[in-house]
Amino acid sequence: MNTEAVRPRQPTRLTAVLDPHLSRWLWLVKWLLALPHIVVLFLLWTAFAGVSVVAFFAVLVTGRYPRSLFDFNVGVLRWSWRVGYYSYGALGTDRYPPFTLAEVPDYPARLSVRHPGDLSRGLVLVKWWLLAVPHYLVLAVFAGGIRVPWASAGLIGLLTLFAGIVLTTTGRYPAGIFDLLIGLHRWVLRVAAYAALMTDEYPPFRLDQGGEEPAPEVLPGA
Repeated sequence: MNTEAVRPRQPTRLTAVLDPHLSRWLWLVKWLLALPHIVVLFLLWTAFAGVSVVAFFAVLVTGRYPRSLFDFNVGVLRWSWRVGYYSYGALGTDRYPPFTLAEVPDYPARLSVRHPGDLSRGLVLVKWWLLAVPHYLVLAVFAGGIRVPWASAGLIGLLTLFAGIVLTTTGRYPAGIFDLLIGLHRWVLRVAAYAALMTDEYPPFRLDQGGEEPAPEVLPGA
């Protein structure tokens, strides 16, 4: 007998709203404007690495990711996504990113990760280096093996550069490039959350394009 199943929402959710009136020239100096964030993010990512090590042992012993550590690491991912969206990860907004780990509901780039509750003690030993390897190979193409929170090489970097050139010459951000870029970043950040032990749900090999997360999909089953 045929039944239907609903594909659950991803634990890592990323959204973005494209500014309707972007400056043609501001993107050329965002490397300078983003410098204060770059300094802070360097320190935050150093702390992120340390917190992830502590979380590794916490999950290994207790099967749970301590909520305070989880919220901090989500905040680092969220801050990084805002800065990347403003600068050379997407150039999707001219609104300067806030200096906060907290969610900012009215900022055009947002990220959240659902706290997992219980986590597998066994998976924590292998998912960040072994199970995630297929995704790492794909992301090497997306980011060219080099990715920092405010910029990327590889396909993401090329698409962002192309969008900046088109913006300068036409005053418009190409909608197709925007949708593709957000899909690429969505994939990257889903893998980042998985590799940082923040979820046991394996990231899908799926490019969910566009500024909004896809709605739950009804799947045919048996």
